[in-house]
Amino acid sequence: MIYPLLRDILFCFPPEEVHYFSMDLLRAGCSIPPIQSLIESSFCYPGKDLQKQVFGLDFSNPVGLGAGFDKNALYLNELAALGFGFVEIGTVTPKGQPGNEKPRLFRLPADKALINRMGFNNDGVDMVKRRLAAWNESAGKSQRSKNGLLVGGNIGKNKLTPNEDAWQDYRICFDSLFEEVAYFVVNVSSPNTPGLRELQEKDSLKKILSVLQDQNQGKPKPKPLLLKIAPDLSREQLDDIVSLSLEIRLDGLVATNTTINREMLSEQSKLKSQHIGAGGLSGRPVRERATEVVRYLAEQTHHAIPIIASGGIFTGRDAREKLDAGAALVQVWTGFVYEGPAIVKNICRYLSQQA
Repeated sequence: MIYPLLRDILFCFPPEEVHYFSMDLLRAGCSIPPIQSLIESSFCYPGKDLQKQVFGLDFSNPVGLGAGFDKNALYLNELAALGFGFVEIGTVTPKGQPGNEKPRLFRLPADKALINRMGFNNDGVDMVKRRLAAWNESAGKSQRSKNGLLVGGNIGKNKLTPNEDAWQDYRICFDSLFEEVAYFVVNVSSPNTPGLRELQEKDSLKKILSVLQDQNQGKPKPKPLLLKIAPDLSREQLDDIVSLSLEIRLDGLVATNTTINREMLSEQSKLKSQHIGAGGLSGRPVRERATEVVRYLAEQTHHAIPIIASGGIFTGRDAREKLDAGAALVQVWTGFVYEGPAIVKNICRYLSQQA
């Protein structure tokens, strides 16, 4: 019950700065073994009943953290201590880039939402690879520090890379991170890199996914390859995604990314969003549309392609809605900001009780 008070204090400060402050504070706590043990006992779901295998990987529980929260693989030990079953790092690009100008992350508390226009700010694939390699080595030596956490790699293109050359950026990231992540997510759906969403069109997407799948299948042990899509796609575009996913034999889909639609906001938040300007909207207002997309994809693929559901998940009931719609796993992000560090444990408890 203490988190709502803490959240009110944190919300007095700029979102991006307080994000790093909070995570750095958590990292400091986890650097002291007794405090890390206390954090784990407080926030990790203790049961084994939610373990499941999806696209050949063993998940300790079905609740993950979406890409964009730990872009640079800085906080994996701390996120494991909070009980996440999996975390997506990134979006990672070949070259490090600063992203868009600040401020670029905004709160809409009335609707429990966020707007971001980060712009794939990250340290670049080489630096992220080094951090992942170091973490994998330490986690291999100490299972307690790993807590069964699976790490996925969310990959994208640099802002200055022309769309016709985008496949090269994705291949660079794929090859560089292959030994360090459990699965890959191809991100062509962020609204914050100019022209990126054009890559969701069938021909452009086929080029990228075909190159990556050819690389993947040439490996002794291929990694699961997933595609993350926007909630703003038309029915025809979703059908193209389904067709291409089956053709390329994708291992999974992530539905959905943030939306550019503002119609579902309250009048108070609409006015505020007009002042904020461009960016991707996440949180409560996206829940219904994200569930619709998950359900449609599951039906059209006849549940043959596992789906990671993302969008408006704050509670166990929200997670159950996504799973009932056809998702195999769920991801939180904005819900984590608003609900706090107990979100994984609370969702897992609900799902366990409903089983």
